[in-house]
Amino acid sequence: MKKLLIKGGTAVLPQGCAACDILVENGKIAQIGQGLSAAGAQVLDAAGLHVFPGLIDLHVHLREPGFEYKEDIASGSAAAVRGGFTQVCCMPNTSPVCDNAAIVSYIVQRGREVGLCKVRPVGAMTVGERGESLAEMGKMKDAGAVAFSDDGKPVSDSRILRLAMEYASGFGTLTLSHCEDKALADGGVVNEGYNSTLAGLKGIPRAAEEVDVARVILLAETLGLRAHICHVSTRGAVQLLREAKARGVRVTAETCPHYFTLTDDAIASFDANTKVNPPLREQADVEAVKAGLADGTLDCIVTDHAPHHADEKNVEYNLAAFGISGLETSFALSYTALVRGGVLRIEQLAEKMSAAPARILGLEGGVLEEGAAADLMLADLQEKFVIDPSEFVSKGKNTPFAGREVYGRVKYTIVDGAVKFSNKKQ
Repeated sequence: MKKLLIKGGTAVLPQGCAACDILVENGKIAQIGQGLSAAGAQVLDAAGLHVFPGLIDLHVHLREPGFEYKEDIASGSAAAVRGGFTQVCCMPNTSPVCDNAAIVSYIVQRGREVGLCKVRPVGAMTVGERGESLAEMGKMKDAGAVAFSDDGKPVSDSRILRLAMEYASGFGTLTLSHCEDKALADGGVVNEGYNSTLAGLKGIPRAAEEVDVARVILLAETLGLRAHICHVSTRGAVQLLREAKARGVRVTAETCPHYFTLTDDAIASFDANTKVNPPLREQADVEAVKAGLADGTLDCIVTDHAPHHADEKNVEYNLAAFGISGLETSFALSYTALVRGGVLRIEQLAEKMSAAPARILGLEGGVLEEGAAADLMLADLQEKFVIDPSEFVSKGKNTPFAGREVYGRVKYTIVDGAVKFSNKKQ
């Protein structure tokens, strides 16, 4: 493979930022240092750019197979590399559900054929995501599944969830739990509170999330097993996780940019692009999520990329689909709100978006070090731009962030030493 020399950039290392060059050979980081040279290498001028480990998203919906009109592996992968992601873990709520080795193998193969980012399938915990019987987790793991989840649906039967956690552990991985008490949510569409009352929309109480977060924590604690909580949105859930970690419970958790950049004030417009599950919460919840990221209670930032066809959002709020298309906005939103906002240092953001996701699922990459896979993202942190969904390469243009001014333009995404996305003209 061709050598690649990244010259004059600022590397985002765990201990901080450092001006240095990075030499890539045979898809690996061969050397990090100053004044590097290499005969015959392709030289990439990184002056003015920060070099991050490639971003890793534990939670995306690529929709294929079955919902290719919303997104497919090709369009989702293109959106991923445009957003700086070198690996994405795709959820199993496809049609048919990704609950067997054949579908896992199909997704793995399609990802390789597309050849942009690394596509890591997440297998369903239960057959058909019905929550009634375990799916063939061992066979899916052998086929390439990196974790198990019934995302979009909670596994309400605690005995089945326990078995799923035990089997996942036995196969060297873990479960990713969508925490929602469906009975408490009771068909709600927004956060229960002042704004839901004002809008006349049925609310979802925080307790619908928090009760189920507590259940997963208690199972993990009782069994002594690892568990991961998806898309945390409430102050109560953050506190439950903080207390659990203090007790030594082996639980990790994620949140999404919309939970630390938006409140449910956004629903006043009745724009269905603000409809997401769990729903946008209140300012106190936003502050709690930020505090949870700062103190390590929340381990990582994911997109929960949920692309939809325009017709599924351009309807009355109650009928609209839940979800935000997030791969192409996540880094800039996170950098702007958290680093420029004084919540995290730049190396902590890299930890939340690269190192921690890799560590949680045991994936390669996530850090800049010699010998590691050359999965890299280069960004201009000074470049300011306005989010324009018409520029998205994802099929899903559904975002509540249209028109928002942000900083941090992704300029290059490199996977195994090959440039998969370049925005050098802008």
